[in-house]
Amino acid sequence: MQEIVSGALTFCLAMLGGAAAAGASDAAWANWRGPLHTGVASAADPPVRWSEQENIRFKVRVPGSGLSSPIVWGDAIYLLSAAPADEAAYAASLSEAEAKQQKQEFPPAVRPVQQRFLVLAYSRKDGSLLWQRVAAERTPHESHHLDASWASASPVTDGRILVAHFGSNGTFAYDLAGKLLWQTDLGDMQTRNGFGEGSSPAIHGDRVIVNWDHEGESFIVALDAKSGEVVWKTARPGEATSWATPLVVEREGRTQVVVPATGRSRGYDLATGKELWSLAGMTVNTIPTPVLRGSVVYLTSGYRGNMLQAIDLSRAEGPLEDSPAVVWKHESDTPYVPSPLLYDDSIYFLKHFKNILSHLDAASGKPVYEPVRIEALHNVYASPVGAAGRIYLFDRDGHAAVIRHGKQFEVLAENNLDEGVDASPALVGDTIYLRGQQHLYAIAALPPPAKTAAASTSGPSRPGD
Repeated sequence: MQEIVSGALTFCLAMLGGAAAAGASDAAWANWRGPLHTGVASAADPPVRWSEQENIRFKVRVPGSGLSSPIVWGDAIYLLSAAPADEAAYAASLSEAEAKQQKQEFPPAVRPVQQRFLVLAYSRKDGSLLWQRVAAERTPHESHHLDASWASASPVTDGRILVAHFGSNGTFAYDLAGKLLWQTDLGDMQTRNGFGEGSSPAIHGDRVIVNWDHEGESFIVALDAKSGEVVWKTARPGEATSWATPLVVEREGRTQVVVPATGRSRGYDLATGKELWSLAGMTVNTIPTPVLRGSVVYLTSGYRGNMLQAIDLSRAEGPLEDSPAVVWKHESDTPYVPSPLLYDDSIYFLKHFKNILSHLDAASGKPVYEPVRIEALHNVYASPVGAAGRIYLFDRDGHAAVIRHGKQFEVLAENNLDEGVDASPALVGDTIYLRGQQHLYAIAALPPPAKTAAASTSGPSRPGD
């Protein structure tokens, strides 16, 4: 997410065998998993250490609430939020859900109250608000889990349009100056136990892809990026609620959409919506988004079970049970909430949403080192990200750990902020763009304070990381 970029910026992912997303660049973080759709920004070099008093370029209050991760394009940071029209009514609904949680009543659901669904653009320079749009104002038709929100999907851009997806509350496309281009209503989801919605859309070329897995009639749909009109819509029979974001993959002249799910993970032809392959084996409540290395896509889930499947898309046709297209499987310590990180020839992931990190060789599935507990962290919803040979992990209490990317586990730094983090960070240039529970942070290495005349003359101080 970096210097001003205008128009449609194309990016060749030859090093990955052609992963998704025209419009991706290391000068941007155009979707919530970054320029390579893996969680890695290969040209970024953010700081290793920070606190509320150190290396904070800016910290600005975000109206409302949401789990939507920030994305970056040009000089702007884009974010979605839901702000209650009646703060007192919303606070009462939160208190009710918190009381249920304390009594161990399930689910601890937040009662719907009227919301203003916001699309926000902030300056990368100083965090000032560039523009704000109210996409819709309505009362959601169902509740969400106390840990979720009515703005959980992340925006996505290709440098031409910005897609803001609020699920049952509408899908909207804007230009990057905030002009509404189109909007569409795909219906109302009925999520499992009223947990809420969260799958983000994907953009590839002239298509916007939305997955719609819920307790009703599930489907996947391709919308025309210029008009919002439905290009194709394919039923997904038997699928229950899931929250994974589709991954668009270019391989051997064919572009397909990969969607993990509780029933069967599937690949679809982007042009027609035709199902190309399918495979069972994910656990219930599939949340993590796939990653790609070469021709191999990695799917994972970790609620009431554990599964990581490595699928060679060059051999994937039809049902894949007993197929050589399934290169390897791993069935322990896989993630429930955070998505995996694919960094070079390594895949990293957290157990469930705990602080236990696994590191596998992506080619073989063999452990590089044994699962390790990161003592600085507690529960983790944010997905890990990587840059400059480092891995960044943030937890729900404001703690963060920076570890070395490599064959030996090493903690480089432990950091703390005043508020927890559920949304995944964006890494661009020298900066971490981070949505906390109330604020948007820009974390960047700042020069040390200038010395006064009375300061020590024992020699220059060395800037921190």
